[in-house]
Amino acid sequence: MMKIKRPYFLPVMILLTVMLSGFALLTTASAQEAGIESLRKTGQAFRSVAKQVSPSVVFIQVEKEVEQQQSLRNNPFGNSPFGDEFFKRFFGQPPQQENPHKTPKRRASGQGSGFIISSDGYIMTNNHVVGDADKVTVQLLDGREFNAEIVGTDPPTDVALIKIDADEKLPFLTLGNSDQLEVGDWVLAFGNPFGLSHTLTAGIVSAKGRSGIGLNDYENFIQTDAAINPGNSGGPLVNLDGEVIGMNTAIFSRSGGYMGIGFAIPVNMAQRIRQQLVSHGSVKRGRLGVIIQDMNRDLAESFGIDQREGILIAQIQEDSPADKGGLKQGDVILKLNGNKVDKVANFRNEIAMTSPGTEVSLQVLRDGKKKKLKVKIGAMETDEKGHAVSSDALPELGMKLQKLTAELAEQFGYEGVKGVLVTSVEADSIAARAGIKRGDLIEEVNRTEVTDSAQVKKLIKDSKKKTVLMLVRQGDASRYLALKLKK
Repeated sequence: MMKIKRPYFLPVMILLTVMLSGFALLTTASAQEAGIESLRKTGQAFRSVAKQVSPSVVFIQVEKEVEQQQSLRNNPFGNSPFGDEFFKRFFGQPPQQENPHKTPKRRASGQGSGFIISSDGYIMTNNHVVGDADKVTVQLLDGREFNAEIVGTDPPTDVALIKIDADEKLPFLTLGNSDQLEVGDWVLAFGNPFGLSHTLTAGIVSAKGRSGIGLNDYENFIQTDAAINPGNSGGPLVNLDGEVIGMNTAIFSRSGGYMGIGFAIPVNMAQRIRQQLVSHGSVKRGRLGVIIQDMNRDLAESFGIDQREGILIAQIQEDSPADKGGLKQGDVILKLNGNKVDKVANFRNEIAMTSPGTEVSLQVLRDGKKKKLKVKIGAMETDEKGHAVSSDALPELGMKLQKLTAELAEQFGYEGVKGVLVTSVEADSIAARAGIKRGDLIEEVNRTEVTDSAQVKKLIKDSKKKTVLMLVRQGDASRYLALKLKK
């Protein structure tokens, strides 16, 4: 009997195709649901952090009586890309003057953000928010307002500490560890942009260790794409645990608004400043007494080291802690207290934040050999605003000096002579009124030959007379000049 073969193959293929299509649809739907669920969880995390952080974020309003200077009338906001952030908030649009020859005073107001760091009312914010304000008012999330006291400010890092007194304990934020932050980490920025109270924006850490921005004397910024706008200054930058890891400080903007780049002060730096402001009301910085430079490929090759290793000592200041500690010109600093050194800015920050009198350990490369040295950090000389006074500056005379090198001697035509070069002279200063100009060479101070600025400063300091006698070379001719000191 003949068997009939049935065509099973085609129905099986059709069934398999339908099953695979259904599986693909299910897989796509499942992936979409998983993605939506992931976003939902991210949103829930942001929501949780917002509820945790917002009660400790404050809105700060300041008032100050200022003179309406001519420069502000003509160009109130300057040419800085940070103009809106640093100038508009304080000066606004200057009113028209009735009498152009008068310089009237007016009340200027500004605003910014801050965050409570202790239950007894200490608040961290930016120096450029409160600065020398005559009145500081703090508003909490629940609408309560308090007059705040300025505990201390540190313009070189743009950190300030203020305090309010409340009848009960206040909610405060936990300070995290900014050293553990990594590029790509989620961060949330809180503040009051454009006066819009208690705003949250989200983003990631775009970069770390940004310096050379030109905002502060000491920079180690966290760069973030979390939207920061005028008014956010002083607010906290937090991680997903609600811990403060930075203080919103500035934006890079050509329009005054957000352009994708914001900068925050690392909380570890701010915390060290806070401790000194609480203890002393000001910041005392350490000094090593060296001029240093980053290593480039050619320099690294000539010293036989990796380009990413160390920083180069270009000059040792006479009688400085570095000089007394045995450091030499041409040394390459490899480690500070056992930690690798790779950038001038980071090393400078660490030395500045080291208390004067502290002994530090340095590993240097000298003549191809590694050497360990112990150096006691000195105290940095600062002005009334905490900015470092250059060892080459003579503020009492209004000029700056520089050691005469062979290159400078050739440039200014001083080959074969000794002295100290004048690099700048302030207008209407004692030096300017005496006839000293940039490019002059100081050969003698009080009838003593000089070869560096430290010597000039010492001779002036040790002089008991109200007049300093200087022999100054201008071009090919030298003449004596008498400079009257304000004593």
